[in-house]
Parts: sequence; C-alpha cells; structure tokens
Amino acid sequence: MKSLITIFAMLFFTAFTYAQNTYKAIIKDAKTQESLPGATVKVQNTELITLSDANGLVTLTNVPSGKQVIEYTYVGYSRKTITLTFPIDNTDPLLVMMEEADEHEELEEVVVSATRSTRTIYNTPTRVEVIAGEELDEKGNMKPGDIRMLLAESTGIQTQQTSATSGNSSIRIQGLDGKYTQMIRDGFPLYSGFSGGLGLLQIAPLDLQQVEVIKGSSSTLYGGDAIAGLVNLVSKKPKDERQLDFLLNGTSALGLDASGFYAQKFEKVGTTIYAAYNKGTAYDPSDIGLSAIPKFERFTLNPKLFLYFNEATRLSAGLNTTIEKRIGGDMEYLKGKGSATHSYFEENKTQRYSTQLELEHALNDKAKLTFRNSVSYYDRSIRLPDYLFSGVQLSTYSEANYNRHAERTDWVAGLNFLTDNFREDRNDDFALRNYNYQTIGSFVQNTWNTTEKFTIESGIRGDYHNEYGFFFLPRISGLWKINNHFSTRLGGGLGYKAPSVFTEDAERIQFRNVLPLHVANTKAERSSGANYDVNYRTTLWDGEVGFSINQLFFYTRINNPILLTNAADKELVYVQPNGNLDTKGMETNIKITYDDFKLFIGYTYADVNQHAGGTNTAYPLVSKHRLNNVLMYEVEDQWKIGAEAYYFGNQKLNDGTIGKAYWTAGLMAEKLWERFSIFVNFENLTDTRQTKFGPIYTGSITDPSFRDIYAPVDGFVINGGIKIKTGVLK
Repeated sequence: MKSLITIFAMLFFTAFTYAQNTYKAIIKDAKTQESLPGATVKVQNTELITLSDANGLVTLTNVPSGKQVIEYTYVGYSRKTITLTFPIDNTDPLLVMMEEADEHEELEEVVVSATRSTRTIYNTPTRVEVIAGEELDEKGNMKPGDIRMLLAESTGIQTQQTSATSGNSSIRIQGLDGKYTQMIRDGFPLYSGFSGGLGLLQIAPLDLQQVEVIKGSSSTLYGGDAIAGLVNLVSKKPKDERQLDFLLNGTSALGLDASGFYAQKFEKVGTTIYAAYNKGTAYDPSDIGLSAIPKFERFTLNPKLFLYFNEATRLSAGLNTTIEKRIGGDMEYLKGKGSATHSYFEENKTQRYSTQLELEHALNDKAKLTFRNSVSYYDRSIRLPDYLFSGVQLSTYSEANYNRHAERTDWVAGLNFLTDNFREDRNDDFALRNYNYQTIGSFVQNTWNTTEKFTIESGIRGDYHNEYGFFFLPRISGLWKINNHFSTRLGGGLGYKAPSVFTEDAERIQFRNVLPLHVANTKAERSSGANYDVNYRTTLWDGEVGFSINQLFFYTRINNPILLTNAADKELVYVQPNGNLDTKGMETNIKITYDDFKLFIGYTYADVNQHAGGTNTAYPLVSKHRLNNVLMYEVEDQWKIGAEAYYFGNQKLNDGTIGKAYWTAGLMAEKLWERFSIFVNFENLTDTRQTKFGPIYTGSITDPSFRDIYAPVDGFVINGGIKIKTGVLK
C-alpha cells in the first residue's frame, strides 16, 4: 500500500512540475545590445505579468504547460510577441531583441502632432507633454463640461479666473499671462484675441483624443501668440470599429452635463459627431450674496466628415458650434427677485462657429502635401447694469505644407496666411477698439537623426504682419539619449505677439474705459527663451517598482510688454515702458509605480518679474511655489480610485497686497464594467475658498469692485455620473 501511495505521489508532483513552468528572458535593444530595464512581459490570456530588472532580466513562474504567447512592450519600442510551447527544454534565459518604434507607427498614446513632425514623444527633440488615454479620461470625470481642471492640474500650468461672478478664466504657462499662450485645435488656431476669453469654459474633453502642451516659445511652429507655450487639442478620429459614447454628470451645485460622441469609418467615408448640453445653476456657498458659480446654459455641436478618395488622398471637413448664455452676480437678482439694492449682474452671451477643412495627398511613401483652411466667427456681448461691450471677431487661417520623411531626416515646409478682424458694436460714445490684422508667413523645419542617440530639430519662420512688420523666428532643439536610463533635451527660440486690447487685465473689468491701441505708438512684443530638461527612468527591487523623474529648467524674456495703466478721467491706456518681463524657474515631475498604484509628484518654481524704469517688481497673480500630488489605484477594467492634493504659494495681487497660500484636495472613484462605468468626484475636500481669507469685493453689493481672484470661490463640490461606451452595435 505504501508503494502505491508513493507512486501516486510521484506522478502527482511530476504532473504538477510539468504543468507549472518557469520562463526567463533577457530583454535588449536590437541595435545597441544594451539591456532594457522596466520592459513589460506578459503571458497573454493569463494574469502573469512582470517587469525586467536593471539588467534586463525577467522571470515568470507558474507558466501553464502548452502553447503560450509571450508579449513584450517597452516605451518607445515596437510591441513584440513570441509563441513558445511549455515545458521548454532550454532552461537558459532567452535573448529577446526589441526594436525602436517607427516614428510614423500608429501608437496613439505617445505620438504627437503639435511639433509638425508626427514623432513619438520618446523621439521628439522638442519637449512635449501629452494628456491622453486613461489620464484624459480620469481628468474628464472631475469636470466633464470644460478643460480648466484638465490643464490646471498639470505642473507649470495655472488657470487664472478673471471674473468673480461669471467664472471666466484664462490659462497661464510658467507664470505668463494667458495672452501669451496659443491654443489650437488639430493644428488650427481658433482661440485667440476676443475669442479666447471664454475658450477654456467652452471646450469639453469627451471628443478629445489627447491634449499636447509645449512650454516655451513656439512661434516658429504656428506664428505669433505662442510666447509662453502652445496647447494643441487633438480631436478623435473615426476607426473601423464603431464608437458611441455617452456621459451624464450632475453636481452638488446643481450643475448638469450631458454629452454624446459617435465615430465610425466606412470604406470611403467616415464621420465623428459630438453633441453636448451643459447647464449651471447660480451657486453661493459663502453666502455673501454673489454667485461663485454662474447660471448658464450651453449647447455644442461638432460634426466632422472624412472622405477617403483612395490610399493617397483624404479630405476632412468639420464644423464647431457653441452657443451659450451665462449670467452671474447678485443671487437675489438671479432668482428673479431684483430690486434697487439687488441689481448687479454680469451677463455673457456668445456664439462661436468655426470650420476646419484639411486635404492631404501622399505623393509617395515618403512625401505628402497638406492644405488646411479654417474660418472662425465669434460673437460675444458682456452686459452689466449700466454698461454693454459687444462685438464680432472674424478670423481665418490658410496653410499649405510639404512633409517628407526619410530614414534619418524629416522635412516640413509651408506657407500660411492669417486674418484677424474685430468690429466692436457702437453701444456708447466711447472710442471703438476695432482692428484688422493680416499675417503672411513661411516656415521650414528639419528633424535630423545625426546618430542613433542624438537628434536635432531646427526651424525658421518669417512672418510679415500688416501693422507691425517683419519677424524672423529661428528655433532649435536637441535630444540626446545618453543610455536606456538617461536622456536630455535642450531647446530655445524667438517669438512675438501683435498687441491687442484683449488681455487678462482688461477682461477683469469687462473692457470698460480701456482705450484702443494706437499702432503708430506701439511695438510688437518680442520674446526669447530656452528650456533644458533631464529625464531618468529605471526600475527598483527586481522590477517591482517603476521610477521616473523629469527635471526642467526654463527662462523666457519678453521685450516691450504692453501694460494697462490709469489715464485721465478714469480711462485706462496700454503703454510700453522701457524694460522687459521675464520668467525663470523649474519644474520637477516624479512618477512612481508599484503593482496597481501610481504616484505623481510635481513641483513648480516660477519667478516672474517686471523690469521697468530701473525697478524690478514681482508680477501679480503668480504662485511662485506650487506642489501637485496625485495617487491612483487602478484594477484593470474594474476600479479607479484617485486622491490628490495641491499647494499654491503666496501670490502678489494687483493692489499690492499678498494673497494667502493654500491647499486643496480631492478624491475620485470610478467603477467599471464592460459597457459602462459610474464615477464620483469630491472636489476641494478642504472647502478652500478665497472668501474665508477676506472679502472679494469693496463697495456695496449694488456696485461691487472686485479684488483679484487667486483661490477657489466655489468651495467643496461633489459631482458624479455615468459613462456608457457601446462600441460596436449589433
């Protein structure tokens, strides 16, 4: 009997040994033969997954017997799969060689288009930050109706609220005014001048594939307005698989967001359609009698048509439509209980219509021609009890470019023509702020892989502006891949901006008493700037922990900045004192991953100063020290839970006082199923409000004069909703 038991035990342990196997491999770069630490290795259709260690070695235990597909992935490299039959006779580690991804390979999560070269982030000399994929989806849960939070929670970016009661906001990069940041959509400049005033509030993230941010002077890429940086909103494109998404969100402040997105590509035709309805209810958490969140209603419709004539020629045509009415002010007035005392309001009515047309023709497998055209119509009125400012901005953009991709060199060359016309309505006898700008430009850019480790991207642009003359704008960036752990970038260039009355300072006072610019006495604002950053990534403790850090240093100087100053009879005039405006500082970004946890830490130091008349003064509304902390826990296709905390240091205000430093914190959770998910977000858990630090206005509630808004005014708000992703419909 004992012999029989022994035989069965031996058979059992032998079968178990053959059913559970160990797999070892060493992952290396196919060209350099260097080990790749942090490569992901997974056995398909199983839960077996791990990372390679500092020597590129990976070990997987308990691999089931039989035919298995092993998948290898690494950032910047092409995905690789190998099929093996277990058990395998050779117990020595298998050598796996991985090749760098082709710059034009379809890797949506890392390919960028803002630099015009359409390369992966890993191979782009210009430093680009991308918000895409899960990160874009998670940030969209926090504020589904607009992209303010999506951008503001990035290191080095700050949204500046310009209206205490209506929520109007602009974006600041590295401490510079919003007028110095150029916002484009799919390469089309659509949000500048008058039309940039409510841009952040009227763009929702649901139909965006990714958001690309370039910090520092980018005028060589798309012309003026990009002194501080560039934000490119990349729309989703149709694929063979039908996409049909819906989002419904509600807030504790009685806000509502309902939106839907449809996309599909057929044999010769494709389409995307985005539609949304957003509603806000007047909300006063501080009980001061004025709205922290305005009452508003917005309708959005963005249809786009794609025509695929053949493999070489493609045409796309789209229309962006937004209609909104928002009103903030005295809560009694907003409730319909206005009186002589309760009569203050600020009403914004906007209509935004823009078209985009793009024709792309491939000359061969290495070269293509692209023609683009957009027309943007923007009608806005700002009404107060005894004041009305309104007008129409009509702008156009046309471009033709030639793009050639070779084994080691990319070329892009083109011509563009921009028009920007603003016509103010005659509402009183005050001088009109009309202008009519035209700019014709040409550009050429080269990206050259000088060696396998060093890449240079250089470009020049020449712009002729009908009012401010000619601008020569060179730009150069270099990328050095030191090894698999270290890489570094250095870049810089020149920029310019044609002055206009549409600035944060003027927006804060609804352009009241702001005199028009006198072109004959005004110069264009010119800039020079440079960025330098170092990247390091590795794995720790046998690949269990992933670690990466990016350290950026930046400097930008603007000559001839225009400043809004007091003149006679309460009028305000733009002047250009001798001197300059500069910003210098650094950004630190750290990412740590362990199992299902991800920790992001970001620090921004921005020292912005105005130099004029021999004196230096700190620039207002800049938080010199900022700290971002985000911890995410994700169980794939099941749960997402995130906690965040943000610190804002002291800020100098326009009246000379100093705003208090403050913290905000939030918590987000999402439960996922195959076709839908539900989410909840607790924003500003600390209930940080500027009204706790002191009054936000002087004078009476009938005629308030508002202080600078540098901290939240809406306080703790909960939002939650449901997302439905139907995918292919039967």
